[in-house]
Amino acid sequence: MKSKITRVLEFPVRNLSAVLILFSMIFTGNITYAQQTTAVGTTKVWGNIDGVDIEGVVQGPSAQVSPLQIACVFEYTENDIFNSPPALPAAVNGLVHLDHDIKGLLTELRKKGMFAGHSYETILINPPKGTIGGQALLLIGLGDRTKFSPEIMTVVGSVAMREALKLGVTSFSFASDLKDAGIDSPTALVAANVVKGAFQAYRTQNWLKEKKMSAFKPLSKMSLLAGPAFFTVAGEGIQEAIASIKN
Repeated sequence: MKSKITRVLEFPVRNLSAVLILFSMIFTGNITYAQQTTAVGTTKVWGNIDGVDIEGVVQGPSAQVSPLQIACVFEYTENDIFNSPPALPAAVNGLVHLDHDIKGLLTELRKKGMFAGHSYETILINPPKGTIGGQALLLIGLGDRTKFSPEIMTVVGSVAMREALKLGVTSFSFASDLKDAGIDSPTALVAANVVKGAFQAYRTQNWLKEKKMSAFKPLSKMSLLAGPAFFTVAGEGIQEAIASIKN
């Protein structure tokens, strides 16, 4: 007999938006909350910094099509991403879907200590073609979940940008996955910090490039993924970051 998680993950894609809305209604106990969700697949360019479009996308890290998908994970605790609540339910949990699509590798790597998920630790995975939407998957560690602070996402944003430039991609997608991991984080602040950190790093690399001390392909787009219930709030944070960087 198939597990509940397996049955949920095999739910037809055409019905995913309905599932997301349903779970939003169930787990908030508030019908109006479902009306505030944004449809899966929605994209919006929130602004541009130094020629780079900052895009918001309602999508999970497994389904997002990108040259490079970046996802964030904490140090492993038993059954962490599957423990709902505080983690999001399986149907709307991007990390659960990602783990499923890479054959449990996300859990196995952390559980066996091969990738501990320490703060700012990285590991690059090249899944077989068609496994996930990303051509490559980069995991960034967030450390001990009990010590999480939104401020660390500034450094995480910098790490993400530097690694993307090293890999020579011209666009990449980023998922903080905090809600998926069960952290009740301030969505707008997290999104803003990621953008600020990313472009601190991007401008530093451009400065080095001008001095003939760095070489990389110019970036055209950075996509930040958000769940249906958090897209608008994340966009507010992204726009705040764009405005502060340009000033």
